Amino acid sequence: MPLKKGSSRKTISSNIGELVGAYKEKGKIGTSKPKSKSAAVKQSVAIALSTAGKSNRSSKPKEAKKGGAFMVVKKKDGNRPVEIY
Repeated sequence: MPLKKGSSRKTISSNIGELVGAYKEKGKIGTSKPKSKSAAVKQSVAIALSTAGKSNRSSKPKEAKKGGAFMVVKKKDGNRPVEIY
């Protein structure tokens, strides 16, 4: 059964349940074969949120515990700076 369209919590929860149920029956989600049930649940959440057009990350960066700012650290290999929260 195809996943439902919509971005409500109820629809997303329904889609997650459907994907996890498919994993329990067939041992795979779509064409991928997660190694464990917890990996299958994480993948199901990502698929359901992607279908709903939402992200599983917050839009605002978390504040650092000390000082309320973040540090910018340069990697040793010379790539672009990385923000550490």
